[in-house]
Amino acid sequence: MGQAPSSSSSSSSSTLLAKSSSSFSSSPSPSPQRRRSLSSSSPTMVPPARTVLVVAGGGTAGDAPRFAAPPPERDHTQDLPDEILSLVFASLTPTERNACSLTCARWKEVDASTRHRLSLDARAALGYAAPGIFARFTAVTKLALRCARGSGTDSLSDDGARQVAAALPSSRLARLKLRGLRQLSDDGLASLAGATPAIRKLSVASCGFGPKAFVAVLRSCPLLEDLSVKRLRGLPDTAGATTAITEEILFPPASSLRSVCLKDLYSALCFVPLVASSPNLRSLKILRCSGSWDLPLEVIAARAPGLVELHLEKLQVGDRGLSAVSACPNLEILFLVKTPECTDAGIISVAERCHKLRKLHIDGWRTNRIGDHGLMAVARGCPDLQELVLIGVNPTVQSLRMLGEHCRSLERLALCGCETVGDPEIICLAERCAALKKLCIKGCPVSDRGMGALSGGCPSLVKVKLKRCRGVSPECIENLKVVRGGSFSISLDPVVERDAGGASENVGQEAGQVPITELTDQMAAMDLPTNTASAQSSAQASSRMRSVMSALRRRFGNPPSL
Repeated sequence: MGQAPSSSSSSSSSTLLAKSSSSFSSSPSPSPQRRRSLSSSSPTMVPPARTVLVVAGGGTAGDAPRFAAPPPERDHTQDLPDEILSLVFASLTPTERNACSLTCARWKEVDASTRHRLSLDARAALGYAAPGIFARFTAVTKLALRCARGSGTDSLSDDGARQVAAALPSSRLARLKLRGLRQLSDDGLASLAGATPAIRKLSVASCGFGPKAFVAVLRSCPLLEDLSVKRLRGLPDTAGATTAITEEILFPPASSLRSVCLKDLYSALCFVPLVASSPNLRSLKILRCSGSWDLPLEVIAARAPGLVELHLEKLQVGDRGLSAVSACPNLEILFLVKTPECTDAGIISVAERCHKLRKLHIDGWRTNRIGDHGLMAVARGCPDLQELVLIGVNPTVQSLRMLGEHCRSLERLALCGCETVGDPEIICLAERCAALKKLCIKGCPVSDRGMGALSGGCPSLVKVKLKRCRGVSPECIENLKVVRGGSFSISLDPVVERDAGGASENVGQEAGQVPITELTDQMAAMDLPTNTASAQSSAQASSRMRSVMSALRRRFGNPPSL
């Protein structure tokens, strides 16, 4: 009887042990690979469950040993001071900065305190969110308020502009860009200008205010240096008249203004008083604006004789306007793009008085009104010329020789669509232009003979670009690469390389006849329907084939006879 408790205890313990064993055996057995990993695992692994075993005699073995998890790896970025972390953030793109600012609270704080550029979606609700945004980003110096093209009716209004102006970091903001704010009027821009007295650069485009808004800008922003105005919708329809607007809008003097850009304005002449009130103006760009600009250029040149850079593109301006520009003796950069009324006489007047000219771009628009006479005057009067771009202008050996002899600093030359530039002209450049470093030839009738002269001429030449010059072969290009050495770079567009196998008309015609012959064979091998039910579709297919064949014949010529 004394052993009964022991046997019962033994049987109960064996029962519990059996149950425990059955519970483990009911679980899926690990694979051999898994079993090996468990047997050889490090002691830092935690068992999947707690196991309690009751041994004979009523004793317990206690809990199975539980080992602590390894401590997390140390964050070494915490050792970096905020100054170093801010330098890292400065090298990231805006998208990368946005992602990194969500990593932790410290990174978010460093990003907010060091972000200088900020671009915001300028919807109507921006006015309510502005206090929180600028309370977080306190170091912003460049701000862009943009509204998508299709959401102009929901853009920032005058009330929202006043709320934004109240939250702006007025003492730090140096650049302001406004895009697509069609609901913003003159009062709204005046509110933003009044809150940014330290601004130095202002750019507006596709907005709803007019020229009167810039009166408040010039009064509130005495440090403004750069002004860009594009595609304004609040301009009056003046049809080119300037006297009435001059009397109506009185712009204050803008002594700090250095650069003005007027682009895509149908009444840009109303900004002439603003430009004329800038005596220290250095750069003026008037691009694709309506109205006659001969008289306005006379007014501007008389008020701002210190112009250094002038861009005129798609304007109604002629030799009178260029003669007025020649009154600026410090002019160094002149762009004439698609101004068909300008002739050699206007270029000669500029060359005779603007002796500091360094860059000259002329897009003649194939009017043939600027040629050798104007370029020879440039060669005589502008010895410091470094860059010359001629598009649709037809120089000859006579003018190119003078440019090479007198303009000893000419480093960059582009000849595009020049019908008179052939092999003699390229040979002349190779012999005369010793300082030439970059040469671009596009759509000119040059061949291997002219390009071969570059193998021994232009000792400073490092880069050549050729486009649509069908007379130049890839073999000539490879030869130039070998002769000039490794520092020399020359490129030929793929279209020319594909057709450059033969410069003669016969070879080009044979190359063009291959697709026609192949297409004819394919058409002959086609199984066309012959039953009466598909006669209509057959006729339509034949008609389409004839139209394709006629188009290919017009493009490549007739196929060879077999």
